[in-house]
Amino acid sequence: MKNFGLYIIITKPVLSYKRIAEICVKNEIEMLQLREKHLPDSEIVKIGRKIKSVTNGTKTNFVINDRPDIAALCEADYLHLGQNDIDINDARKIIGNNIRVGISTHSVEQAKKALEYNPDYIGFGPIFPTITKAIPDPVTGTQSLSHVLTFANVPVVALGGIFPENINEVLKAGAKNVALVRYLMETKDLDIKIKELKLIIQKYSTL
Repeated sequence: MKNFGLYIIITKPVLSYKRIAEICVKNEIEMLQLREKHLPDSEIVKIGRKIKSVTNGTKTNFVINDRPDIAALCEADYLHLGQNDIDINDARKIIGNNIRVGISTHSVEQAKKALEYNPDYIGFGPIFPTITKAIPDPVTGTQSLSHVLTFANVPVVALGGIFPENINEVLKAGAKNVALVRYLMETKDLDIKIKELKLIIQKYSTL
């Protein structure tokens, strides 16, 4: 099972989409997701293709959130599905075999159910309270995260309300893959912050 480390989600960023993609490629970020629920489809496709033109042929995998049709149009590397999105089996009919799939989960039960579909990874959270989503899911906490990590046979991405001041709790719980949204999207110092976070994650990965 290959872990990703730092998983970056683009939502209402301060920097341009292209600049974010360039910084991620430079820092060899393995997972870069576009999650812009407020934009029209045509704009998401346009942005997605721009990001893919930067990440194509690099170590950075481009992920489209929610939409298998847009993932196919943008030739994304991954599609990320939420609990209320199209069924993963139906999504695979649209994206074929070349695009891998991740699934969001918000409880131990959802994580177990998601794994029955053989996804390439699962997201788990929110670990802490978050305002990133308009209607946040109930907080899972690090204890549930630790439990999911005991049975998951694919990478588990911990996310939701994670910042430098609490990321150590998440890593101590056993997480190898961590997503931060606001901390990275609301700054112009993305390159510096990515480097700092990667060092923190790498420190725990060697313990």
